[in-house]
Amino acid sequence: MFVLRGDRIVNTPFQVLMNSEKKCEVLCSQSNKPVTLTVEQSRLVAERITEDYYVHLIADNLPVATRLELYSNRDSDDKKKEKDVQFEHGYRLGFTDVNKIYLHNHLSFILYYHREDMEEDQEHTYRVVRFEVIPQSIRLEDLKADEKSSCTLPEGTNSSPQEIDPTKENQLYFTYSVHWEESDIKWASRWDTYLTMSDVQIHWFSIINSVVVVFFLSGILSMIIIRTLRKDIANYNKEDDIEDTMEESGWKLVHGDVFRPPQYPMILSSLLGSGIQLFCMILIVIFVAMLGMLSPSSRGALMTTACFLFMFMGVFGGFSAGRLYRTLKGHRWKKGAFCTATLYPGVVFGICFVLNCFIWGKHSSGAVPFPTMVALLCMWFGISLPLVYLGYYFGFRKQPYDNPVRTNQIPRQIPEQRWYMNRFVGILMAGILPFGAMFIELFFIFSAIWENQFYYLFGFLFLVFIILVVSCSQISIVMVYFQLCAEDYRWWWRNFLVSGGSAFYVLVYAIFYFVNKLDIVEFIPSLLYFGYTALMVLSFWLLTGTIGFYAAYMFVRKIYAAVKID
Repeated sequence: MFVLRGDRIVNTPFQVLMNSEKKCEVLCSQSNKPVTLTVEQSRLVAERITEDYYVHLIADNLPVATRLELYSNRDSDDKKKEKDVQFEHGYRLGFTDVNKIYLHNHLSFILYYHREDMEEDQEHTYRVVRFEVIPQSIRLEDLKADEKSSCTLPEGTNSSPQEIDPTKENQLYFTYSVHWEESDIKWASRWDTYLTMSDVQIHWFSIINSVVVVFFLSGILSMIIIRTLRKDIANYNKEDDIEDTMEESGWKLVHGDVFRPPQYPMILSSLLGSGIQLFCMILIVIFVAMLGMLSPSSRGALMTTACFLFMFMGVFGGFSAGRLYRTLKGHRWKKGAFCTATLYPGVVFGICFVLNCFIWGKHSSGAVPFPTMVALLCMWFGISLPLVYLGYYFGFRKQPYDNPVRTNQIPRQIPEQRWYMNRFVGILMAGILPFGAMFIELFFIFSAIWENQFYYLFGFLFLVFIILVVSCSQISIVMVYFQLCAEDYRWWWRNFLVSGGSAFYVLVYAIFYFVNKLDIVEFIPSLLYFGYTALMVLSFWLLTGTIGFYAAYMFVRKIYAAVKID
């Protein structure tokens, strides 16, 4: 499934043998003759360098990394400066300096190996535990090559870098050297270099910040809602004050309409079914990844697991959608099941297919091959669709949710609402707290997706996900309570939309990230960014909207079950 990410693993002409040093080797086919880049090739290479393209190599399933040495205490003396070593994945294709473009045409590979302890009469086993590269730019005149594919590097810092002029042909050598070093790092720990995060404190700050937000929200909920509810229920249940109660305003007055089925119940139940499917898939994936079962060394494992789990979670999505559809007085269960199985996945597949057409047009390796798309379609219609139908059938046959009050035949008139009860204002109010509880983690996820970094802090992500579920549920209950107090019983769709309000802030943050963090100027990369962002926002809205909806539905059923209604 790493194919979906645009990864294509191909063999390179580098000749690297275990524990065999190479001082300088020419990579070209004709050793003593330099490679000539045509004007078109030179222009393309120059474009890629100015667009900050990276080259990624793999040796023994380890990705190549460039060592970056940063000085942590700049203000102190040079002797006291401490080096903070970090690793950048891959290496830069080249660099620009004073409007001139230079290509990294010499690669110094440093491979670290660990010697396994063996018995005396057995040969030693060597394991590659780290793969580093030092890219250099050396001009043609400073490199001396012979007919045996060997070359001589210039001594010291006398050499000049290899310039690429996009307006003419360029001649150059591609060379490399290999150096082996013994290391104490064991095979089991070899990925620690890539997964080490230098800013763990920021994650802890994010978790503490999120917990404070949730406790703050819980305090508001318990003080305002529970105290007010007890007072409301006590007042409504006083038999001698029935006439006074009827003259007051409040959520009890809409008891005959609060469970009135909304418009488009099939679409609502289908979206909520897809939300349940997403929720189950995300929960299991994060939990399994937190336990360390989805190692980055097995490429594409995370995406493969997510795809298959989404397919198999169709049973639960279909079951919940079918039961809710029956509760909302729906009758066409076959059409409802088809809608649940195709609405959200169809939108996702449609957007991905359109974006893929643009990538195909650019002849990029990032394009998903046509056979892979056909395989995904077969999985969708061969696994997911039957499972959704199965779940929907049993959900529709099951007893509908038991609503504690009867629905009147004639709908009650809804009084004019205040400005702050507007749907968009509700989205802004409901989305800010859940987003505030998770936005720091969102930054690291965006960096992992768009800036080619590894993300492996699934323990933190699991905590943030739990906090997100709690905060979405609580804010949803607050919003539905205020809506019912304003005697507006049309809460089904509104609560689903408002509970997903944090998705609006994710969209705003994605635009901010695009403008401030990424240097994307071309049309196709920008289209890809916003296309995939739209998918993320849609999925996040479905997820948070579903969490909020079910929390609000349980709350509404509880409060109306607690009051006496004639």
